[in-house]
Amino acid sequence: MDKKLHTRLIKISKEISPELSGEIRALGPIDFPDRRYKSLSDHLARAVVGQQLSTKAARTIWERIQNARKNARERAPDFFRKENAPLIKSCGLSASKTKALAHIREAHRAGLLSPVKLRVMDHTERSARLLSIWGIGPWTCDMASIFFFKDEDIWPEGDISVQNTFRRYIGRKKPTLAAARFAPHRSYLAMYMWRILDGGN
Repeated sequence: MDKKLHTRLIKISKEISPELSGEIRALGPIDFPDRRYKSLSDHLARAVVGQQLSTKAARTIWERIQNARKNARERAPDFFRKENAPLIKSCGLSASKTKALAHIREAHRAGLLSPVKLRVMDHTERSARLLSIWGIGPWTCDMASIFFFKDEDIWPEGDISVQNTFRRYIGRKKPTLAAARFAPHRSYLAMYMWRILDGGN
């Protein structure tokens, strides 16, 4: 994020909430996290594991899964096949999430997760493709567009943490309408909400 964009977000937020504007100013310019995923299937698997869990709990379960995969000497996403379901569930994953990982594997094998093809799609078209995979919902699609494809204008309406944090600053205003003021850079607004929730880290 350049200083010009940071200044723009400070200005817009000030019109909605001076307190929020102060937070964004104090946090300074931010960028998309430099997360290196081996593939889109890897990103989707991590997102599924993290659904409705704290960051710490999701990280712990993912590390267990990765260790189990390495011990089995298998590559991802092949490790997520149905035969390994009992082992994957023993890492702390629910049956439904384990099933979702198996479907991500099948989508990968079928060539449905080509980053080259999905990157040229807009968020709506991309989401329609991903939603065809069992266990993939709108939240996971939003996370893929923000953190894998680095789309700058995604507002994750299904992320409770983002919505509740934003509501603290905007009062009775509707989050979606208030967030629309930040287009075409709503992904940055969401990332500021996560940063605020994490205490600026």
